[in-house]
Amino acid sequence: MNRTVLDASAILAVLKRETGTQVVEAAIAEGAAISTVNLAEIVSKLADWGMDGAAIRNTLDNFELDIVDFDAELAYAAGLLRPATRDLGMSLGDRACVSLAQRLEAEALTADRRWADLKVDVPIRLVR
Repeated sequence: MNRTVLDASAILAVLKRETGTQVVEAAIAEGAAISTVNLAEIVSKLADWGMDGAAIRNTLDNFELDIVDFDAELAYAAGLLRPATRDLGMSLGDRACVSLAQRLEAEALTADRRWADLKVDVPIRLVR
């Protein structure tokens, strides 16, 4: 498996230059994917930080990510993950990442430590 799907927290870790940045940057260099749901989460956070739309686009375009549309099949897959992830408090964005990783038969890369306890059929890698 050489494919990696990024959670929003992984990109935010890079933007904040947190521990794990090099792991995420290596995954991006190898062609990492991200769902449009997770992209929206990142855009929202950058807007909260006071960035305008043009600056956000410019910042995120530099990542050269494979952005995958969140379609009906991913919506069903993410919804069906709810029972297995509810106790961990996983959001729709979290489940969007995992469902895309399932589709692509890829690992999910996250900075969210709660995912270490996740019991799904997708390899989870924590950046720190």
